[in-house]
Amino acid sequence: MSYYVYMLKSIEKKPVTYVGYTLDIKNRIKLHNNSKGAKFTRGRKWKLIYKEKCISKNEAIKREYYIKKNRKLRNKIKNKLI
Repeated sequence: MSYYVYMLKSIEKKPVTYVGYTLDIKNRIKLHNNSKGAKFTRGRKWKLIYKEKCISKNEAIKREYYIKKNRKLRNKIKNKLI
């Protein structure tokens, strides 16, 4: 079973990003776009800008935390893919 760490960017004038992890990335994005995901993501439309495959849930959680806390890396990913 592979987990994914992903970053979403909102589709609006002043976009924001969201980082999460999941087993099923397509379904998870669908949930976010239907306001059924995390509370922060509700009411916005999202597009996938980054994904990374992890071999365990523990690794995915650690990587998600690292990306969320590392503002330089997060901005680098966001700006590279805009």
